[in-house]
Amino acid sequence: MNLVENLRRRFARPPEEVRAAVTDPDERVLAWGVLARGAGWLVATSRGLRTVGPGADAPVLPWHEVGHARWASTTDGGGSFTVTPLTEVEPGVQARLPAVRHVLTDAGDLPATVRRRVDQTIVTSRRSPLPDRGGLLLVARRVPGQAAREWTVVFDDDADRDDPVARDIARRKLTEALAAEQPD
Repeated sequence: MNLVENLRRRFARPPEEVRAAVTDPDERVLAWGVLARGAGWLVATSRGLRTVGPGADAPVLPWHEVGHARWASTTDGGGSFTVTPLTEVEPGVQARLPAVRHVLTDAGDLPATVRRRVDQTIVTSRRSPLPDRGGLLLVARRVPGQAAREWTVVFDDDADRDDPVARDIARRKLTEALAAEQPD
C-alpha cells in the first residue's frame, strides 16, 4: 500500500450504513472492514466489536468480553477474523462461546485496532495447570464504568467448572491473585 492510499484510508469516513448503526453519541467508529459476499462490515467502535449490514446488525461485543481474536490475512488486503466471545456463567467465572469467523475482503485498520483494544482491557493474565488435565486462565480486565479491575476464571474445558477439585484450585488461585494486588 502506498503513502497516498494509507493517508486516504486513515482519514476516510465510515460508510453511511456504519455511521447510521452507531447511534449512541458516546460511541465512536474506530475502524471497519468489508465483509465478504456483500454481508456488510465488521466494525470496531469505542465500545466493542459489531457487525453492520443487511440482516447482520448485531449487538456490540464489548472489548472485555472478547476472549480471543485471531486474524489471518490474505495477499489481497482481506482475510478472516475468528472471534471467541466470553460469557459470564456465574460470578467471576466465564466460559468461551463458539468462535465466530468473519471473512473480510478489505480489512483496513481493523486488525490492528482490534488487537490494541483487546490488549488494553487485559491488565494481567495467569495460566495455572489442573492436575491430570488442562488448566485455567485467571484474567484481570479493565471494564468500562468500573474503577476496579475485574478478575475472572476461564477453564480450558467447560466440564472442569463442575469438578470440585478444579473449582477449589480456581478459588485458591483467584484468592492468591487478589491478595497479591492488595497493598501491605
